[in-house]
Amino acid sequence: MIGRAAHEGARDFTVVGHHCESGDTLADAAALPAGIHPGDVLAVAATGAYNHSMASTYNMTGRPPVVAVSRGKARLVVRREGLDDLLRRDVGL
Repeated sequence: MIGRAAHEGARDFTVVGHHCESGDTLADAAALPAGIHPGDVLAVAATGAYNHSMASTYNMTGRPPVVAVSRGKARLVVRREGLDDLLRRDVGL
């Protein structure tokens, strides 16, 4: 939990999100701080071999960023796709 301290113990959660075309469950029974809530950011090491290459923009959901982490340093490899990126291809009616 970024920006606030965790005062509760751990609790099991099912972690879900856009990551695959065959399902959205990242982890079942993941032990996380009990005080987390929707909207908190959770970093995961990987979400599958085809996560970014097969990502879709259906429902106008932008693709996530890709961040490489090595020896304690993070480097942005692919930036997050925003609404402007999604709308840029539209030419109108």
